[in-house]
Amino acid sequence: MNWPIVARMLGLLGLLVGASMAFSLPWAFPAMGQVETFEARGFWGLVFAMLCSLAISGALYAWGHQSKSSILRKEAFATVGMGWILAGVLGALPFLFSGSERSPGVKMTPIDAFFESVSGFTTTGASLLTELEDPEVIPRCIMFWRCFTHWLGGMGIIVLFVAILGQLGAGGKAMLKREVPGPITESVRPRVQESAIVMWTIYVVFSGIETVLLMSCGVSLYESLCHTFGTMATGGFSTHNSSVGFYNGGPVEFIIIIFMLLAGVNFSLYYLVFRRHHKDSWTKRLKHLTSDAELRAYLMIILVVTILLTISLMVNGYYRNLFVALQHSLFATVSIITTTGFGTEDFSNWSEFAKGLLFLLMFVGGCAGSTAGGIKVIRWVLLGKIFILEIEKSFRPNVVRPLRLGGIVVEERIRHDVVVYFCMVMVIFLGSWLLLITIEPDDLWKTHGEHGIAEKLLDCGTAVAATLNNVGPGLGVIGPTENFSNFSQQGKWLLTMLMLLGRLELFAILVLLTPRFWRQQ
Repeated sequence: MNWPIVARMLGLLGLLVGASMAFSLPWAFPAMGQVETFEARGFWGLVFAMLCSLAISGALYAWGHQSKSSILRKEAFATVGMGWILAGVLGALPFLFSGSERSPGVKMTPIDAFFESVSGFTTTGASLLTELEDPEVIPRCIMFWRCFTHWLGGMGIIVLFVAILGQLGAGGKAMLKREVPGPITESVRPRVQESAIVMWTIYVVFSGIETVLLMSCGVSLYESLCHTFGTMATGGFSTHNSSVGFYNGGPVEFIIIIFMLLAGVNFSLYYLVFRRHHKDSWTKRLKHLTSDAELRAYLMIILVVTILLTISLMVNGYYRNLFVALQHSLFATVSIITTTGFGTEDFSNWSEFAKGLLFLLMFVGGCAGSTAGGIKVIRWVLLGKIFILEIEKSFRPNVVRPLRLGGIVVEERIRHDVVVYFCMVMVIFLGSWLLLITIEPDDLWKTHGEHGIAEKLLDCGTAVAATLNNVGPGLGVIGPTENFSNFSQQGKWLLTMLMLLGRLELFAILVLLTPRFWRQQ
């Protein structure tokens, strides 16, 4: 392991995270309209966090700044994995230095702050905060930083890092591949830096459009930005205790649904449609969307689940108005499949069928190359095709039929990777579920009697699924109207690790736990 080059990369990455805190400082001033008096606690908390971040990052950079070596595959893995952990640590400092409270009168502990920070950067949206609307509990400028971590982590801090730095050669490509999720990751342009710039440009443009649209509906600039960060990053942090339900439906909810849908689509497709100096007609450009097997499957899943949820809600009498039932079903479906986690209703109170459907949807996720988490639709499509081929092979063993996707033969390596990834996700999910059930005391569920204890199994299962797939809310004690504040310190550490595993699709974190990875040979 070339430690100086890793230290230099981590130092530069830390400087980027520390400098980005400056965007939250203006919201401490009354002129921005969020507070009546200057938020000294939040402002100086951010300043001290910036200084501490710059000091730590500066020391790392000083250690490795003389290293002229190229970053190779091993160093790329270490930079991505350790970089996200470093970002989580630095991102937690504003919460601690500002004295932010987990609940009124209860200060955030270091693990609380780290949990909230990692949840933000990984766009999970799982929260420990019980009171979001009181500036005395959490200052508005710190709340803005909390939401801004979503936006930084949505397209990826490493992707932004590569876009700004560039000139990282094969190491930069390896870093980009580890952070942009999906089994088939192709750069939209030959050069890595250009690919990163293109993705971030599309991301910024969409974010700007959504912000303007929300403001046109009467939402303040502050809340428009915060909810845009949560939407485009598919994160789900809100500035209100009732999440998007605060706006009581209407155009705000519709806008957020549209942009959650857009954020769950492969950003490479947008480039192919909107790229400049292209002679193709708009009809040919749009074929990139209509011919994409993953996008069709993504939209079909949303359509089918929305219809099933609507029927369930109407049959069970949760809503008498078909339009209202359809509206809540569509929002919940899009929010869960894109792993955003925004809520308009507490779906923990819906029928068992509806809850089971949403639980399964947590494992689907958005498209590869999007900001969404989960396993990804493309892997499910490929797994389905693998199943069909294997079934055919059982009664036609001599037939050799290649795996195709959109008329293109899929490499055997990708087929192998898809199956391995599914196995690893299931093993990690089951192991973490059993571990969380073991380490969490029953007190949190005993208040509901024997039925409450029985619910512990489901609640812990959804807690693991929600963090591993970067969804955010789960069911029961961590439903859309609840939070993770009552989990034990050990449980919070486990769930935080699961967020990192899910965001980086396992390997960039797992390699850090492998002794062979750190050996010289």
